[in-house]
Amino acid sequence: MHLTLATETARLPGPPTEKYPAGAPFVVGLRHGTMSVELYAPRGRDLQAPHAQDELYIVATGRGEFVCAGQRVRFGPHDVLFAPAGAEHRFENFSDDFSTWVVFYGPSGGERP
Repeated sequence: MHLTLATETARLPGPPTEKYPAGAPFVVGLRHGTMSVELYAPRGRDLQAPHAQDELYIVATGRGEFVCAGQRVRFGPHDVLFAPAGAEHRFENFSDDFSTWVVFYGPSGGERP
């Protein structure tokens, strides 16, 4: 019901995975139904692949560029970014202190208008 940036940052890196043997650059904080909230803090390079659900990013710290479906925007703290399900997206040229809340929600394949 309640997450703090300090608490979730202290939990990074997350558990090791095949893609991230040294520990994942994210931790899952909340889950409810189709919704999950994570703190994501890649270092150096963003290795994301398209996801099955729609995503909202709420930038907590840092600055950089967000590339999604061929569009590029600059971002900073407190900005909100959206990536529809299945879209190629990634963070580029981001600062060493970059972290963002990620909210995954809705059905696989994304919500339809």
